[in-house]
Amino acid sequence: MQDHLSQTFSALADPTRRAILARLSTGEANVSDLAQPFLGEMSLPAVTKHLQVLEKAGLITKTRKAQWRSCKINGEALKDAADWMEHYRVYWEESFDRLDAYLKTVTAKRTAEGEDQ
Repeated sequence: MQDHLSQTFSALADPTRRAILARLSTGEANVSDLAQPFLGEMSLPAVTKHLQVLEKAGLITKTRKAQWRSCKINGEALKDAADWMEHYRVYWEESFDRLDAYLKTVTAKRTAEGEDQ
């Protein structure tokens, strides 16, 4: 059993699923509309499987009203992934800031030593 964050990143690893999420970021859409851009490359059942992966990861929700199957994005699941990445972004920025400060002191020291000669 994968943890929630692993499921999210696994779902986001596929370019088709990212394209579906990009489309849903503009608003709710039915399955047929979401499948339309991919039908030359893959079948409707293949697109449906991508939607199932996104739904299982909690990235989208699907509703059914008669024959209309609507999908919408679930921003909360994306927020969890963004929060996880933000923690590491801050860590790396701080690391690079420390490296930058160190390199400036080394450069200044070498420049001062060069002037003394």
